Amino acid sequence: MNYFELVNKCLVELSYKEVNAFSELIKNDHKKIKNIINVINTEVCGYDNWNFKLRKTTLSLPANESEIDNTINGKIASIVIDGHVYKYFDKPGDFIMQKAPSHTYSSFNDKLLLPEFAENKQINVIYYTADTAKDINGNEKKSLKNEGDTSLIPDVFAEPILVYGTCMRLKSNPQHVKFAYWLSMYNSALANMRSKISVDANSTPSVKLYRY
Repeated sequence: MNYFELVNKCLVELSYKEVNAFSELIKNDHKKIKNIINVINTEVCGYDNWNFKLRKTTLSLPANESEIDNTINGKIASIVIDGHVYKYFDKPGDFIMQKAPSHTYSSFNDKLLLPEFAENKQINVIYYTADTAKDINGNEKKSLKNEGDTSLIPDVFAEPILVYGTCMRLKSNPQHVKFAYWLSMYNSALANMRSKISVDANSTPSVKLYRY
């Protein structure tokens, strides 16, 4: 379900009038709905290391160099060099003084700090993307903006999480006639995503929705 469809689904849930085109979303409530959808999408994507956010890439470490630009768009899950996993070491000063433990890496400002090697090395990086959406061509982006944009949250979960969560936050009143229903559907979608999205049985992400 794309951004435009999500907004229209929210309008239906709120008993508002649907619109025929994305360009018609100009009223204050329309703008609020669009913004809240993005807020919730960003929050849910950012709360935990969901499997749907995992990406991989490679970086090049020149010979006799120990620093490279950190171009990773997100949080690093693991770095592998020559088949060895390198763990994060939170003391960049030790790297600068070449006192860091073996098979570790660190960071400083916008640099990744790594051991020096006598030859060029390929750095294999698995990371959790900081993006939360993608356009109609599959290019990932920071937020939902255009009509055809979709959330990175798997579609089967994205619709109930974003629609019911948005309605609940827009009204933000437990006394509202549909608030309990929206809350129930939202929590149910999150519970289903938590139980089905993780491959590891010991990995169970949790998500909370805050009202303001």
